[in-house]
Amino acid sequence: MDRRSTGRFRGPLAGLLVALVAAGGCFVGGVSDPQGGEPAPGEPTAAPGTAATRADGTTSVEEFAQDVADAQAVAERYWAAQFRASGEGFRPIRRIIPYQRAGEVSCGGQALPRNNAVYCSQGDFIAYDVAWSVAAFRQVGDAFVFYLLGHEYAHGIQVRLGIRYDFTIQQELQADCMAGAYLGDSVRSRALTLGEGDLEEFREGLAAVGDDPDQPWFAEGSHGTAEQRTESFFNGYERSLAACDLG
Repeated sequence: MDRRSTGRFRGPLAGLLVALVAAGGCFVGGVSDPQGGEPAPGEPTAAPGTAATRADGTTSVEEFAQDVADAQAVAERYWAAQFRASGEGFRPIRRIIPYQRAGEVSCGGQALPRNNAVYCSQGDFIAYDVAWSVAAFRQVGDAFVFYLLGHEYAHGIQVRLGIRYDFTIQQELQADCMAGAYLGDSVRSRALTLGEGDLEEFREGLAAVGDDPDQPWFAEGSHGTAEQRTESFFNGYERSLAACDLG
């Protein structure tokens, strides 16, 4: 998938999204700057070995960095249009920061571990483990980047709109819906191109990311069952933001 409408989703998306949830998913909180300097937004500073391959045959860190930039640009353009239509000004998320080591970035006083991606409100940026992200990109393809950025960007929009639910699951399911709306609307406007079979890959992937059946829905960190997450994402994808309880 590409913002110039020349790409497409590829690969076993389910495996990617399982890894995302297993890594701890995302949360909203305070954040401190990386220790030892700040990478340029979207610029990977480390990556797995070049022997890795992905479904469409591309492996380069440069392609990954371009997809990060494209996903960010599409998200910014999409949300700017939504805010403009409501007569409001839009402020893009300030930074997207790749990190290499556990503890290099902290959020609300909590050091981020490896294999993670988060949005943090204090400091207003998205941070992600670059080696983990590039490895998933190589295995799955650019769908990883667009879904990841879409979901995390949705958390930034929630902050801008002053949305704060009592339970994590409500925040996360709404972010899934908003990510679905961002992708669906971008496909309909031809800002992105969807390939044959990609919707089914989304369904298979989302079915794999639900919380453990024994996890209480009200527990801190709950994201929702597989059925709830799939329903939320595709409600947004098919019905746009009207489905996302933003009114």
